[in-house]
Amino acid sequence: MSALPPPLLELRGASKRFVKTLDTAAKIANLLGANAREEVVHAVDRVDLSVQAGEVVGLVGESGCGKSTLGRLAVGLLRPSAGARLWRGEEIAQLPIEKQRSVQLKIQMIFQDPYASLNPRMRVADIVGEAPVVHGLIAPGEQQEYVAQLLSRVGLDASLVRRFPHQFSGGQRARIGIARALAVKPEFLVCDEAVAALDVSIQAQVLNLFTKLREEFNLTYLFISHDLGAVQHISDRVVIMYLGRVVEAAPTEEIYARSNHPYTRALLAEVPRLDLRRKSFVSIKGEIPSPLDPPPGCHFHPRCPQAMPRCKIEQPPLRQIAPLHFSACHLNDDAAA
Repeated sequence: MSALPPPLLELRGASKRFVKTLDTAAKIANLLGANAREEVVHAVDRVDLSVQAGEVVGLVGESGCGKSTLGRLAVGLLRPSAGARLWRGEEIAQLPIEKQRSVQLKIQMIFQDPYASLNPRMRVADIVGEAPVVHGLIAPGEQQEYVAQLLSRVGLDASLVRRFPHQFSGGQRARIGIARALAVKPEFLVCDEAVAALDVSIQAQVLNLFTKLREEFNLTYLFISHDLGAVQHISDRVVIMYLGRVVEAAPTEEIYARSNHPYTRALLAEVPRLDLRRKSFVSIKGEIPSPLDPPPGCHFHPRCPQAMPRCKIEQPPLRQIAPLHFSACHLNDDAAA
């Protein structure tokens, strides 16, 4: 029996902390007896994440849980405070510079806001075609035709290459962002809330486009979203984050049919469904804690209806509870005992 190939992209023990150091006024105030301290945001806390080639992994969580930061760590826009990023089993930071650049081209990002992510002073021909020319993927004389082909692949009229971003609708801008990411022939795309700013009907079109492009270009996706319906539609596997940590991960059908973690169950209970039966929607109690001062133990315990005393002091490990199903909850320890 042959061993499975290493993941296309993997994060091991990835953490990201943002530190706001004391300014001069705060330092002087401390000399006079104040107790000002550096502010540290624990955005991502020791996360393990792997994505196999050809897979679509949905990354889900509330706003502020760290999923966009994790996506930026995956694509290399942010350096981790701790942990490693691997490509096909090799740590990227340890590769020769030229190979690092080659790997980085294979990992691209589609950003959340189609209005802010495109340079308003550049024409589409340059927005999409500049990077492949700079990296030697195409000759300068081929840029116009290459961009026109990419626009056609994402459902836009090839004659629009001379227009500026303000001349397009939100859905069209989203497609331009996708074309820009595809222009350097990537293997892995991080889609950060790529449909969140679009109307519902346009969201469906773009989601179907992602599915089509996945087959045409043999792409792998990390699809970041707070929309559980969109994630269910496009993902093979779902990873749930809460306050910088992964609390559950499982194949899509498994997590929607047999979710385990109390946070995952609460999220799924709030998804609107077309059902004739009456249902009372109850939101998750309390507010998500501040990443400046995360609670000890299980981060979800202040809002969890099943919290036990040990949840307040001991962080539950992410453990396997079924084939390909992982959850970080002390209730599983008690069940196993």
